[in-house]
Amino acid sequence: MQIKEKLTIPNLLSFYRLLAFPVILFLALAGHKQAFAVLIIINLVTDVLDGMIARLMKQQSEFGARLDSIADMGTYFLVFLGIWFFKRADFAPHVVSFSVFIGLLIGALVLSLIRFGRFPSLHLYSWKIGGYIQGTFFFTLFAFGFFTPFYYVMVIWGILAFLEHIIIQLIIPKMRSNVKGLYWVLKGD
Repeated sequence: MQIKEKLTIPNLLSFYRLLAFPVILFLALAGHKQAFAVLIIINLVTDVLDGMIARLMKQQSEFGARLDSIADMGTYFLVFLGIWFFKRADFAPHVVSFSVFIGLLIGALVLSLIRFGRFPSLHLYSWKIGGYIQGTFFFTLFAFGFFTPFYYVMVIWGILAFLEHIIIQLIIPKMRSNVKGLYWVLKGD
């Protein structure tokens, strides 16, 4: 793939998230809650936009899927750091469910590194829908505050998506991008 083919709008949005990472990290560590919230919300919005634009403009690629996955992991890390620094009290009553959520997410990533030597880029339907739910929850969290019923929708969907992700990684012989879900893997697609 040539450089021109890599410089697509979706890839540039993912690349923006990678470039914004150290700035948002600094804002979290320095305690700048407002600026952190604004930039993390921008990251969450660009995460939604890069996938939508890639599909609409038919600019999906293996490179883009990997770039998006790396940028997603950075955004997840920043969100969790922001929760730790700025929203810890909101999550205190939910520490067990949130720990399971984070543990399964990390488990899916570590399993991929152990089994395939790279981060996953499966982009399962459940993972994509979960990403939208999580992104909306985190957007709402940092923009308006903690909403308990939505939190449980996000955590339950996330746990189920992470479990599907782990099961698929145990089944497939090599890492692939843009796998639809367990049903399609079992069907042989």
